[in-house]
Amino acid sequence: MSAQTLAPNSTSVPDAPEPPRGPRKEAGPAWLFIAPFGIFFVLFLIWPVIYMFITSMFDTTLVRPGFGSFVGFANYAEMLSRADFWEALWHTIQFTIYTVPPLVVLAFVFAVLANRVGRGQWFFRLAFFVPFILPSAAIALIWNFIFTPTTGLWNSFQTLLGNEDPSPVLGTPDLAMIGIAITTIWWTIGFNFVLYLAGLQDIPRELYEAASVDGATPWQQIRHITIPLLSRTTTLVILLQIIASLKIFDQVYLMTAGGPGTSTQVLLGLVTNTAFTDYRVGAASAASVLLFIVVVLVTVIRQLVQRAQERRAA
Repeated sequence: MSAQTLAPNSTSVPDAPEPPRGPRKEAGPAWLFIAPFGIFFVLFLIWPVIYMFITSMFDTTLVRPGFGSFVGFANYAEMLSRADFWEALWHTIQFTIYTVPPLVVLAFVFAVLANRVGRGQWFFRLAFFVPFILPSAAIALIWNFIFTPTTGLWNSFQTLLGNEDPSPVLGTPDLAMIGIAITTIWWTIGFNFVLYLAGLQDIPRELYEAASVDGATPWQQIRHITIPLLSRTTTLVILLQIIASLKIFDQVYLMTAGGPGTSTQVLLGLVTNTAFTDYRVGAASAASVLLFIVVVLVTVIRQLVQRAQERRAA
């Protein structure tokens, strides 16, 4: 008996379907698109941070090449023992105290009022957000003109109120930081305003309608509906605002240059002077690392607060 008679009726077996392309093959083009940003991110963000940590351990200076001699934590010990470091840190915290509460509360209030406007809401978004996109140099120029003694708008306003000899805001040690804080609030409130307005528009209108039917006043609606549902947005706004305030530099440098005297000298101003005036990059890097630690602590506290809120909600 031949093998042909033993074999069953055979039909041609179709070719197996081609296996789908794996994620590795599909990821190739994606990496090509990401590569330009990845190179930029490593060169201009990751490497400077690494370089900062390295130079903080060395006696690095701008007057000689290389890292210099290894000094360990001597730069940190020096910064923590300097009175001007603690003064600059206090001024930075002072500026944060002056700016964060108004930028959170006022942004929330203005967003609630704008959200209740039926028409022309685009105008309020534009009016609040346009100052935020202006460069810091333009903002400093505008407010330097407003605070100019004898001829500025602030001086004219004080004279109109009957104060014939108003103190120059940016020239008075007790008022200079307040003037910079007012400038910053006017400049950056638009960003928080937009965040709050976006959060308000995600709240269902039915909740307010049901509360109104039950007799809730507008204040009760804000207290029991708006504020609880915007708790995540508020936490985010507070975190972003604290970090931005701790990194204050542009307004101070352009408006007062740390003066009068050292009454508005902030931590990044001290870092700049140490690195580019005293040429001590290692000591300036140590001060930058200390500021970085403060920012990280603020971020960790925010995460702990958010987790506590999530546990309560659960």
